Amino acid sequence: MTYNIWKGSLVRLRPIQPSDWEKFHKDGSDSEIARLNDVIYGPRTEEGTRQWTEAESEKGWDGHHFRLAIENFDGELVGSISTDKCDPRHGTFSYGVSVFREYWKKGYASDAVRIVIRYFFDELRYQKVNANVYSFNEGSIRLHKNLGFTEEGRLRSMVYTNGHYHDMLVFGLLKDEFARTRLNEE
Repeated sequence: MTYNIWKGSLVRLRPIQPSDWEKFHKDGSDSEIARLNDVIYGPRTEEGTRQWTEAESEKGWDGHHFRLAIENFDGELVGSISTDKCDPRHGTFSYGVSVFREYWKKGYASDAVRIVIRYFFDELRYQKVNANVYSFNEGSIRLHKNLGFTEEGRLRSMVYTNGHYHDMLVFGLLKDEFARTRLNEE
């Protein structure tokens, strides 16, 4: 059997394709998801979303900074995952993951995150992954705790949304901690 590092137990990661625009457009119209992921931006036209997905599909691969589509084994686009703040010198990186509402609580986000972490730790020699989570994002807090992340800090009143200030939680996971959680999964 062929091994594919970009395939997990529930999802596979693939490049974003221009034809993905409709699902991304629908997701971009959901203000709750926008608030949980980043901030609420102004509305985007269908053509604007088409141009965005086209541009994402044409980006070259540098191995470190990327955005990939999350696809379940039925071939449905269920979200995306991206990496940032990749520092090969210190061996640290961050990521963001978003799953479309109709696919929440199916294990897709955690599977996608494990795939990306495995790639960075096993192929690129990174030693730590960081994740920033808004204190009101209970689903993301549970996700990171379930993946074995440690809450390393809290930045107070960092995010203003929905009429209130909220804290930013800083989570971290070391390579050896990830290796221990992988042994427990097998």
